[in-house]
Amino acid sequence: MRREYADNGDMGEMTVLAIDDDPTQLELLRTIIESIEFPHVEYLSSETAEAGLQLVEEHTVDLILSDYRLPDRSGLEVLEEVKKRNPLISVVVMTAFESSQDAVEILKKGGDDYLVKPTKKSEIEHLIVRVFEQRSITRENRTVHEAIDQSFDYLPIVYRSQKMRNLLNLVSRSAQSDATVLLTGESGTGKELLARLIHQSGPRKKRPFVTVNIAALPESLMESELFGHVKGAFTGAVNDRIGRFEEADGGSLFIDEVGDIPPSIQVKLLRIIQFGQLQRIGENTTRELDVRIIAATNRDLEDMVAQGSFRADLFWRLNVIHIPIPPLRERKEDILALTDHFVEHFSKKNQRSIRGLSREALDKLMSYPFPGNVRELENIIERATIMSRGELISRENLHLQEREASVQKCEDELIETLETGEIDMEWRLRQLESALIKKSLKASEGNQSEAARRLGISERKLRSRMKILQIKNPKQT
Repeated sequence: MRREYADNGDMGEMTVLAIDDDPTQLELLRTIIESIEFPHVEYLSSETAEAGLQLVEEHTVDLILSDYRLPDRSGLEVLEEVKKRNPLISVVVMTAFESSQDAVEILKKGGDDYLVKPTKKSEIEHLIVRVFEQRSITRENRTVHEAIDQSFDYLPIVYRSQKMRNLLNLVSRSAQSDATVLLTGESGTGKELLARLIHQSGPRKKRPFVTVNIAALPESLMESELFGHVKGAFTGAVNDRIGRFEEADGGSLFIDEVGDIPPSIQVKLLRIIQFGQLQRIGENTTRELDVRIIAATNRDLEDMVAQGSFRADLFWRLNVIHIPIPPLRERKEDILALTDHFVEHFSKKNQRSIRGLSREALDKLMSYPFPGNVRELENIIERATIMSRGELISRENLHLQEREASVQKCEDELIETLETGEIDMEWRLRQLESALIKKSLKASEGNQSEAARRLGISERKLRSRMKILQIKNPKQT
């Protein structure tokens, strides 16, 4: 199915933003750009970087022409900020001097090209046509991008970013060994999917792959669930029962949320990893097991070791091969591929004829931080596919209004305060940040990893801000 990312009338349209502190240069660019017959170009301009970045927030921009030296920021800073927000926007930096060093720096920072002033009409025309054609080709060929790598028989991972390619290379190398693997990352990043890929790509692929989610088990049943028990071992043990470790014998056991294992059970888990031996609850017989362990957590185990809530020897046994999974906001190139995949999947599932997303909808997705990562994107697209009345999903169908409304309310309150008198902006921002952190900690019952996920930041950054703002975790008070 061909995917489209344009409104019905946008197939021959694009938006160009010029940022330059020279009004004459801006007028020259306007004259050149408005003379182009096809594609039709909407021209925006700004004399400062900050005003230009604000226009990027307010409009769906395809191409930015930025001067290298601006009064408030450099063109390189504009380039970095724009690419961080939306890698799809083409950015070309204009320089007054033809310097190979500047050119290398621009391209190294992710710039799509550079121009030397004074700009020529033919160069601008050629650049706009080239960018338009590149975007058109991308739209026409943006089918589901499920990469098949030579290292895997089948790779059910949808990605485009270099970060995911590097990660999958690490997965490929680890799959051929029996070493314990520790997958770390925020909720919704796909830890179980990668665990299955490791198992299915290795020599144990024909043996069982067993999963256990520690966070879903009450502590009173956790030991029995993991290690099994014999009849009469405790009240209610009316029959012998094998645990998840024995179920996985010869294959792989995926232990999700391993950071939630209580200290009393950590000792037994360590023994199994060290010696490959297990005893069911209530029996003296030692059973030999051959199980590969793949563990996962969204918590900072090193921090837990430092705090004494997680055994250091167990951590090092689990951390033989560490595979950190980057959050979706740090690999925005993958949003496109994943969106394609989910649109096609849910269109078929719900018998809808959805062709893709509008430019505005895609631009909104690219600027959204996705605190829930891939799982959140999947939910957003599923709902949008069902709710869309046309063939293209609009910005309004994405159901991001709640977040937008809360941000707008915060902005309105700040503006209202400013209008009533002078305020200490630094103090106000610290107040707001402190309130957000306290609310997230309370909502996550003191789980700092979960609180960081809710805030869309790393747990390390959360701890740093808590220390600076002198915020105590309610769970530890």
